Amino acid sequence: MFSSVQRKCISAGHPYSPSDGRDPSPEGQGSIGDGGTESSAAAAEGESAPGRVSSGELSAIPAAPPGFKSGFVGLIGRPNVGKSTLLNALVGQKIAITSPVAQTTRNRLQGILSLPQAQIIWVDTPGIHKPHHRLGEILVHNAQAAIAAVDVILFVVDGSVPAGRGDAFIAERIPAASPCLIVCNKADLLPRDAAVRQAHQESYQALRPGAPVVWVSALDPSSLTPLIQATIDLLPTGPYYYPPDLVTDQPERFIMAELIREQVLLQTREEVPHSVAVTIDQVEETPNVTRILATLYVERDSQKGILIGKGGERLKQIGQAARLQIQKLILGKVYLELFVKVRPHWRRSEHLLRDLGYSATPP
Repeated sequence: MFSSVQRKCISAGHPYSPSDGRDPSPEGQGSIGDGGTESSAAAAEGESAPGRVSSGELSAIPAAPPGFKSGFVGLIGRPNVGKSTLLNALVGQKIAITSPVAQTTRNRLQGILSLPQAQIIWVDTPGIHKPHHRLGEILVHNAQAAIAAVDVILFVVDGSVPAGRGDAFIAERIPAASPCLIVCNKADLLPRDAAVRQAHQESYQALRPGAPVVWVSALDPSSLTPLIQATIDLLPTGPYYYPPDLVTDQPERFIMAELIREQVLLQTREEVPHSVAVTIDQVEETPNVTRILATLYVERDSQKGILIGKGGERLKQIGQAARLQIQKLILGKVYLELFVKVRPHWRRSEHLLRDLGYSATPP
């Protein structure tokens, strides 16, 4: 149903219990290395982190005990309702990038929560929206394909506002027979007026009559216990699908590229964030430092200039911020070098999208 475990995946350091060959020539590209071999505080001082990167063999998949539950749970919703932030909170560490920019999530990303009584594979999906280019069409297709492929659907909504047309559009695409929870996120932004909360809840319940409603704040892990238990209640009995110490099935390089793209989303404006794709071209590991070469692709020369900035300053800032995040990921020193190249209209080109890792999920 979903992709198999890949080597160099992110593995968990602790359980979460609900009860408690690039072209080195500079021609046609901008490049900058942030010179960042100093480690982050956590890496330098040996602080423990919620997760680690497994560079060797992952643990074996154990036999599930009697009554064990497992399955795939899709996080479906409009852009910017907090699906990726919620995914990070549910697995206990950052595996999905977040930003205020709509359509931040481009790839279907699986986060794995292994408990004594269940294994939940959370499936984060791109926000369903009206596409304006081939990339958008692929994102919406993959999100809708996830609806049909998962065992349980979490219809994630922004509980701080009443239901809108975008929510209704998504609700219509959830099969009537699919087990579904309405997850009202952003409870922390809701006025304390109980009548307002009730009105918002009823507006969402009208879109999916009979579906249980769970209020959460993705920024408050203590609010997630009811959601985790309600999800387990809807899952079928089943086996472990992944080793218990794994928190995502995505390879290390994918997470690195996403952490770089996140900084582009946070540090640029207007059309630039949506026009950038990132590839990891080389990772060289030594005992003292991991050297990473990455390329940022844009569609126009003007976007390239904005991304590099005066004297390379913006690209340097992006690289420095991304390096700190990657160091937290791998728990070690990182030297990150970024290049910028122009690929005109890559979001509309089928073959360029495939080259950059974007393709429609087979039916």
